[in-house]
This record gives sequence, structure tokens and C-alpha cells, in this order.
Amino acid sequence: MIYLPQLFFLAVLAGSVWFFARNVGRIRSNIFRGRKINRHDEPGKRWALMARVAMGQSKMGKRPVAAAMHLLIYVGFVLINIEVLEIVIDGLTGQHRIASKILPHGFYVFLIGFFEVLAAGVLLSCVVFLWRRLVSKVSRLTKGEEMRAWPRLDATTILVTEVVLMLAILFMNASDSVLQTHGVASYLHGDEQMTFLVSQSLMPLLTGLSSNALVGIERAAWWFHILGIFAFLNYLPYSKHFHVILSFPNVWYSDLAPKGQFANLDSVTKEVKLMLSGDPFAAPAAGESPSEPEKFGAKDVHDLPWTSLLNAYTCTECGRCTSVCPANITGKKLSPRKIMMDTRDRLEEVGRGIVANKGAVVEDGKALLHDYITTEELNACTTCNACVEACPININPLRIIMELRTYAAMEESKVPAQWGQMFGNVENNGAPWKFSPSDRGNWMEDVTVKEDVVEA
Repeated sequence: MIYLPQLFFLAVLAGSVWFFARNVGRIRSNIFRGRKINRHDEPGKRWALMARVAMGQSKMGKRPVAAAMHLLIYVGFVLINIEVLEIVIDGLTGQHRIASKILPHGFYVFLIGFFEVLAAGVLLSCVVFLWRRLVSKVSRLTKGEEMRAWPRLDATTILVTEVVLMLAILFMNASDSVLQTHGVASYLHGDEQMTFLVSQSLMPLLTGLSSNALVGIERAAWWFHILGIFAFLNYLPYSKHFHVILSFPNVWYSDLAPKGQFANLDSVTKEVKLMLSGDPFAAPAAGESPSEPEKFGAKDVHDLPWTSLLNAYTCTECGRCTSVCPANITGKKLSPRKIMMDTRDRLEEVGRGIVANKGAVVEDGKALLHDYITTEELNACTTCNACVEACPININPLRIIMELRTYAAMEESKVPAQWGQMFGNVENNGAPWKFSPSDRGNWMEDVTVKEDVVEA
């Protein structure tokens, strides 16, 4: 027989899964509004990269304390969900600790004790991270105009939520153990008492309460924990913490080319080859159709490769990229973290507009370039790849910077005056300097003369 609590639990579970799936579908649609790019090559390398970087967190070790805390939260998040699975089954079946009726008593107590140790570790790590953000105010976590308002609130909300959820687990288990000593039938597990490794330290706080009060605390903690998990699940798509889901595919679809290697534009490559052939007006080769006019670079989010849009949704806002950026360190306006956050914000805005217009793409008079990211930010980039190297999950802000900078230079001719002179020299002289190619070796004459004088 199905009772009202099970029906309520089933409705909440189904609703949570439906809303989460809908939001994931919305984000997926937004990501694939980007330009097509093939990232399915060399699957063996990609699986190995994902195992090393996403699962093994190999790029986190440069900050060992933060890395250890993050690893503890990561492992705790994964393994504690096994206990959540038991709670879900209990909610659907109306049972209490159904796994204790299936697994050997000692093994079940060990498992719950292990989960409690993880919960305590997660709790401690979250408290340390809150201290770093709110009290010691670590520079990379708080510095920058992009870290005001919502990003700061988002990070704090997640950390506080995780602290409260871990406390709910521990108080649920502690009240369960005390109820067993009261002999409450529904909490007895055969003839053996279950006392858990961490929550037993909380039992003295509860021993003076009545059985009814303890049942109320245990049930409240049980419902609070599982409803909190469902709420957390549906909060993720609106939060930077969606990286707990996207970090694995983001690393898998990483660019395997060496850092700093830029892709050539086919149309430009053809023009250069024609120029070098000595006949810039030569017809296309046999069987080759004339290339269509091509947009150079990207002006808005849909011009970017879809992998860059995936990067934007995966960004953890940790600030490692900005903290190593030489332009940012020397006071320039550029912040690689802001580039990723601006891209995500613009993509969300475009997605909302498409939904509001029932699937139709309607121009809103804005674009990622200029309205979100300025040419001052773009031109400050030295293309050193420090941000790409620093990111723990292989996000590439440089790709977005170069796509936007290419558009500004080649479509709008908006470049610093010195760059314009250099481009003209490269085009006319084949080098950045204002010398004719026939005069390049003239400096050697002066060197030769000086050497002759020294020898004499």
C-alpha cells in the first residue's frame, strides 16, 4: 500500500528531476548555438586527459592546501551520494535504513561511519573556504569587478548549504542512535545497537530529549537533507557550481593542439598562397570552387566555437587564470575570468531572448564584443597562455580573446595605431619593420666594417 508520504516524496523527486533535465536541455541548446568544431578526434588521448585532469585533479597541486580541501569536497560529494541513494529508496518504499536489512550489520555501520568522516571533512573544508572568502579575503577570490554581487553571493550560498546539509546528516544519525537506546521499535535494527563514528559525539546533546522530540529531529533532518539535495540539484544550472557536472566533458573536449598554436583561416591562407605565387589574380585550381566571403573572428557568442561556450558554463570563477595573467598583474583591465563570465552572461541573455521569441533569433542590438568585453581588455592580452595553463579544468579564455580580437581587427579595423603600422609593414614588406625586403641585409655591412676595424 502506498501512503501519502511516499506519494509526496515521489512527486518531489519527479519534479526535481524534470526541472533539472529541462535546465540541462536549455544549457545544452545554448552551448550548441556556437560554431561547429570537431573535437572527437583521438579518443584515447581524450579519455586519458579526462582521467588525469578532471578525475585526478592533476592541475590543482600548485596550491596544495586548497587542492586537498577541494579533493575532500569532491570525493565527499561523490561518495556521500551513495547514502543519498539509500534515503531515496527509503522515501519511495516507506522503509527506514533499508540497506541495514540487506547488508551485514558490521559492514553497514562501517559504511555509514565512513560517510560520516567524509561529511565531517566536507564540513571542515567548507568552513575553511568560507573563512578564506569572508574573513581573510583571498585576493583571487574577491578581487575584480566581476566578483561583486551575485558571484560572491553564489559562492557563499553553496558553501553554507553544504555545511547545513552535512550537519543534517550527522544530526539525523545521532538522533537515530539515541532513539535505539530508547527502544523505539521503528528505529531498532535487530538486537544490535548502531552507533556511528562521528555522530556519536553529538548524542550527548540529544539524550535528555523525549522520544517524540527525537523522532521529530530525526525526521526533520531526514527531510531537510533530501529536499536540500533536490534544491541543490536544481540550483546548480544557475550557479558556477555547475562545473561539478560539466568539468568532465569540458576536459574531454579540450584542444589537444600545443598551447599557443592558432588555427589558420582558410580564406586568408589561400590569399597568401596566391600572393606568394606571384599572381594574386590567379583563378582557383581545377575542381576547387571560389571560397565564399567569410566572417573573420567572432562578434557575438554564436560566432564562437561551441567548445568556448562549454568553457563559459564550466568556469568555476576560482580566479587562478586572472591571478597569473601578466596584463592583470600589471594593472591592465584584462581579467581572463571576467572574459569567461561575460561570455556566459551574454549566452544566457541570448538564450532567454530566443525562448521569449519562441525559438526565433531576434537581434537585440547588443553583442559580446563592445557591450560586454571591450577592445581595451582584448588588446591587453599578451597571448602568453598563462591563463590556459593555470585553469584546473582546461578552460581556454585565450581562444575567446583571439576570436574577438580578430573580428575587431579584420572586420572593424579597430586596432591600436602601432598595430596598424605593423600590419601594414607585414603586408608590404613581409616583416614588422618599415624597411624594404631588399634592404634587410644592409645592417650587416655596418657590422662587417666594424669587425674589419677591430681586426686591423
